[in-house]
Amino acid sequence: MRYSGFSILKQALTGHKSWPKAWRTPDPKPAYDYIIVGGGGHGLSTAYYLASVYGAKNIAVLEKGWLGSGNIGRNTTIIRSNYLLDGNVPFYEMSLKLWEGLEQDFNYNAMVSQRGIINLYHSDSQRDAYARRGNAMIMNGADAEMLDQDALRKLYPNLNYDNARFPIMGGLAQWRGGSVRHDAVAWGYARGADRLGVDIIQNCEVTDFIIEKGACTGVMTNKGKIMGKKIGVAVAGSTTRVMSKVGMNLPIESHVLQAFVSEGLKPIIPGVITYGMGHFYISQSDKGGLVFGGDIDGYNSYAQRGNLPVVEHVCEGGIAMMPYIGKAKMLRMWGGIMDMSMDGSPIIDKTGIDRLYLNTGWCYGGFKATPASGYCFAHLLANDEPHDNATALRLDRFSTGAVIDERGAGAQPNLH
Repeated sequence: MRYSGFSILKQALTGHKSWPKAWRTPDPKPAYDYIIVGGGGHGLSTAYYLASVYGAKNIAVLEKGWLGSGNIGRNTTIIRSNYLLDGNVPFYEMSLKLWEGLEQDFNYNAMVSQRGIINLYHSDSQRDAYARRGNAMIMNGADAEMLDQDALRKLYPNLNYDNARFPIMGGLAQWRGGSVRHDAVAWGYARGADRLGVDIIQNCEVTDFIIEKGACTGVMTNKGKIMGKKIGVAVAGSTTRVMSKVGMNLPIESHVLQAFVSEGLKPIIPGVITYGMGHFYISQSDKGGLVFGGDIDGYNSYAQRGNLPVVEHVCEGGIAMMPYIGKAKMLRMWGGIMDMSMDGSPIIDKTGIDRLYLNTGWCYGGFKATPASGYCFAHLLANDEPHDNATALRLDRFSTGAVIDERGAGAQPNLH
C-alpha cells in the first residue's frame, strides 16, 4: 500500500483493520545476487538504492537483531553538511540533499525537520576557522552564514554570552541542517526496500564468510548457509568483530557514544546548537525533550551502555553553554557503538578479498550520512567503481598517507 491522505481516510472509515505490514518476514533463500550484512540505516539504504536506482534484483539484508536495534535508533538525530575538507563536504552535501527529498522518495514520514544548526565560536581564532569552513561549504554548494553575537542573541537570548572563560561571540549557521526521527529512517528504508523485492531477514547473525579461491561467495548464518555473488558489510561498531572472521585487521576502534533525553519542556531551543569549547550538542524533540550528547567514552567497548564520568562531562558542557537547563530532569540515556576510524572519516571501498565490500568508519557522523552512504555503497556494489563523491573514502589511505583528517575526531584524537 502507498501511504497517502486518501489511504488514512479510507482506513479510518473502516476501523483501521486492513493496514498491511510495513515489510515482509521472509525466510532466507539459498542464494542472492547481493547480500548486505547489517540491517541498520546504512545497510537498509544500500539495499534500497541498489534496487531503486541501480535496478538490482535478488537482494537480501541480514540483521542479527531487530531493525532499529543498532546505531540507527541510538543517536541524536542531527543532519548537516558543515564540513571543511574536499573528501567530506561533497559527500555530506549529497547526503543532505537526499534527506531533503527522502520522505517523498520512499513514501514514509521520517519527520525531516530542517530547523538549522549553529556552531558557536568563542574566540577570534575560532571565528576565523569557522569563516574558512563556511567559505569551503559555500564553494561546494552548501549553505553557510556567519552570525555575530547580536544576531545570535535574537535567536537564542538565554545562552551564557558573558561566560568569563568562554564568552559566546557568535556562530556559524547552516540553515538547511536540522534533525530527523531516527527509527523512522530505518522503518522507511526497510519498507521502501521491501516494496522493491528486497528480503529483510531479522535475527539472522552472520557467523562466518565463505571464501573460495580468494573470493567471498557467501556467508554462514544461524539460519544456515546463504550464497551471494557480492557481499557488502555495513555493521558500524561491530565491524572489527565481523571482519576478523576473514582475518582483516582494520584501522577501526569501537567506542561507546552516549546520548541523553530530558523531560518534556516548552519550546526553548528552536534548532540545533553545538558548543565551541567542548564537545556538546543539543536540540529539542517534538515531544519537548532536550536531546543532547558529547564525547565518546574513553575506552574500547561493544556494549550499548556508557559510564558516569562522560555523563558528568556532557552535563558540564551543557551547563556552561546554557545554565538555565540545569533544573531539567534527565529522562533516559542510551549508548551506540561507534566505528571510530583513525582519521575521523569513513571508509567505503572494496576489501582485499574479491566480491567482499566494506562500509565503516563513521565515527560521530554515521546518522547524517545514511542516505549518501547507502547510495555510494550501492554504486560501488553495482559498478565496482566508487561514486564520484566517495573517491577519497578509500581503505588504503591509511597506508598511503592520504588521510581525511577533518578535525581529529578518530579513535585516538591526540594523534591527529
